[in-house]
Amino acid sequence: MTTTLNQGRLKLKKLLKLGVSALAISLAANAVSAEGKLVIYNWFEYLPQDLIDKFAAEAGVEVTMDTFDSNEAMLASLKAGKMGTYDVAVPSDYMVDIMGGEGMLDTFTRDEMPNFGNIMDQQMNLSFDPERKSSVPYQWGSTSFAVNRDDYKGDINTLAMVFDPPEEVRGKINVLDSQGELLALGSMYLGIPQCSTDREQLKALNDLLLAAKPHWASFGSDVAKDVLVSGDASVGMIWSGFSAKAREEGANVEYAFPKEGYVVWMDNIVLLKDAPNRANALKFMNFMLEPENAAALTNFAAYTAGVNGTEPFLSDAVKNSPESNPPATPVGQLVEACAQEVQAVYDTIWTNLKK
Repeated sequence: MTTTLNQGRLKLKKLLKLGVSALAISLAANAVSAEGKLVIYNWFEYLPQDLIDKFAAEAGVEVTMDTFDSNEAMLASLKAGKMGTYDVAVPSDYMVDIMGGEGMLDTFTRDEMPNFGNIMDQQMNLSFDPERKSSVPYQWGSTSFAVNRDDYKGDINTLAMVFDPPEEVRGKINVLDSQGELLALGSMYLGIPQCSTDREQLKALNDLLLAAKPHWASFGSDVAKDVLVSGDASVGMIWSGFSAKAREEGANVEYAFPKEGYVVWMDNIVLLKDAPNRANALKFMNFMLEPENAAALTNFAAYTAGVNGTEPFLSDAVKNSPESNPPATPVGQLVEACAQEVQAVYDTIWTNLKK
C-alpha cells in the first residue's frame, strides 16, 4: 500500500511540473506576442499609412489602429470597456484634462522619451497636462467654418454664418458632430463664457442652437470636407486642415476667422492607463517627436506640429496655407473642460439638439 501511495505522489509531482512548464511556455508566448504589437485609437484620416509602415518597420511591431470622429465618442468608447485595449489615443487638449481627471492616463518620465527635448517651448507646461507627464503634442489647428465663394460672396467673418445664416446658404450648412467645439462656438457668438453656470446664459445657448438647427442640412464630421467639395454644402463648420484639403481638391472655399472668435486646439498622443504594450506606446510617441516624422504628419493632415525642426521638411502648400496663418486678431480660444454639473447641462443641450 505504501509503494502504491508513493507511486501516486510521483505521478502527481510529474503532472504538476508539466502543468507549470506549460503555463510558463504560455506566458512566455503571450509576452512575445505583446512585445510585437501597438494598438492606436486615433481620429479618422489623421495618420498616413506610410508613416505607420515606417514605424512598424523601425520598431519591428504590428500596428493596429481604430478611429473615432469626436473627442466625446472616444471618451464614451473607452469608458464603455475599451480601456486596456488601446496603448495610445489622440485626444484634444480639454479631453486630456478630462481623461486625466478620470484616472485614464498613465505617466512616463523624460528618460523614457529620448526626443522629449524636441517639443516646442510653447507646447510645454499647459494646463491640461503640466510638464507633459502623460502626453506629447501631435498636431494643432483651429475649428471654424469654410464658405463656398461660388454660393456666397458677402462678408463671412462672423459666426452668424452658422447660427443665423443669410438666406443664400440656409439649408446648405454642415456642422461638425462635435459637442465641445459647437457649444464653444455658440458661446462665443453670444458673448458668454464657456462653461457658464448662469441659467439664463445656458438657456440662451440652448435656444440659439435649437433656432439654428432648421438651417443646417447635416451633422457630419467624417463628411465635413466631402460635402464642400461636392457642393452639397455651401457652409461647413470644419477643422482648418480639412478646409485646406477641400480647397486642394477643387472646392472654391474660404476659411473664416470670425470676429466673435474661433476654436484653437492641440491634439496630443496620450499614454493610456493599462496599455497592453506600454513600451511600444512610448516608442511610437518618441517616433512622432522626430522632426521628419512630425513634418510628414503635418504634410498629410495640413495642420501644424508642436515639434522643433520640422520646417525643412514641410511642403510649400502647408507653409503657405491661409488656414495655418491666422490673422493677429481675433484670437482663438481653447475648448474648456467644464465642471461636472455644467457638463451635465451641456450633455442635455446636446442630446436635445441631436433629437
